[in-house]
Amino acid sequence: MAIRLNRSNLLQRFAGNQKGTTAIFFALSVVPLLLAGGAAIDYMRYSQAGTRLQAALDSGALAIAVAETMSTADRIKAGEKTFERNIAQTGLDPDEIEADFKLVGKTVTASASFKLPSGLMQIAGYTYMNVAAATEISIPDDRKAEVALVLDYSGSMKETSGGQVKYVAMKNAAKKLISDLEASNPKKVKFGMVPFSHHVYLTLPKAYVVGQSGAGDWTGCTQDRKYPYNLTADEPGADNATKWGHPQAKAHASEGCAFYETNSLSVAPLTDDFSSLRSQLDAMKPYAWTHISLGAEFGFHLLSPDEPFAEGAPYNASNTGKFLVLLTDGEQTEPAFGASGRNTGYGETNLETICDNAKAEGITVITVAFDLEHQATRDRLENCASDPSTGFIIAEDSSDIAAAFSEIKNQITSQIYISQ
Repeated sequence: MAIRLNRSNLLQRFAGNQKGTTAIFFALSVVPLLLAGGAAIDYMRYSQAGTRLQAALDSGALAIAVAETMSTADRIKAGEKTFERNIAQTGLDPDEIEADFKLVGKTVTASASFKLPSGLMQIAGYTYMNVAAATEISIPDDRKAEVALVLDYSGSMKETSGGQVKYVAMKNAAKKLISDLEASNPKKVKFGMVPFSHHVYLTLPKAYVVGQSGAGDWTGCTQDRKYPYNLTADEPGADNATKWGHPQAKAHASEGCAFYETNSLSVAPLTDDFSSLRSQLDAMKPYAWTHISLGAEFGFHLLSPDEPFAEGAPYNASNTGKFLVLLTDGEQTEPAFGASGRNTGYGETNLETICDNAKAEGITVITVAFDLEHQATRDRLENCASDPSTGFIIAEDSSDIAAAFSEIKNQITSQIYISQ
């Protein structure tokens, strides 16, 4: 027997059923909610993909710009390989991306695009999103870079982290940075090095060392200068407070200076003798405690045009970019001179002031927290960086250090070569 439904009664029952009404309204509202949520998720994916594409494109264009000793065809290939390598690291598929690099005269232009499959936006008929990036780099004839590598060689750098001994991983990354910038154009870059632990070992004119007299040089270990002279790159004067060579703090006096020479931990002034720098990096071994502000103090001096290191260009030289790269894996453990004595706290505040003074002279400060768990020191390094969003780099362990130095290279080259 067939059931006959009275349409009038059916509509009345449907209209009177509040549960049915709610269900219908909910069902109708789900679609726009899904679309809104899907659009937000897809936009986030689109934004991230665009950022990664732009970064890889910039790296490829910079590789072309810096390789001035190569033929045009080889420079384009170098840019394409750099782009593909950086894209692969982002998780994007290089085969899905169309990229074009050109070098005309002194200008590099590059563009790239790909179709990113959409997610929930497919409900609205959008199957993909176009992601595109473009860059242009003008290559100036006379831009140069001076780089002071201020590297932590305290005892903790002997530890293994991320499957590698820390100082070995750092050494290899630093050598590659030097080689890469040398290969791009050896006439455009100079490097200096400050390996620091609780002392810095170097050669100075006797006139700049406490207790020395006469002509000639003095070679040995030193602490920081007396406060406030340890905050600047000013040339020493007649006052002993302006000089180096003050007695070591009693806290670690037993460590002494004996192993600095045997461990090759000597300051190297700015030079374009890249082979010598790489050889020294191969020879250097860690030792003892950590005096971060002392390392920064001498890094500042290496980049200064004033004595005792006068290899640096004037601060206001428009054709020279100055970079202080500071890397440490630990907190300040050596006392430093302050307003009323000597302690590690002064070393911490001194570091902040040294960074501020260096930045005020136009020096770009880049800091690296390497396997560094001490949060206060991390914060201090972040504040030290000229641009904390890009110039403060965290390498959680040795597996990250190569990428950290690659980013340092990108920041140096991007300032030498003017991007638009």
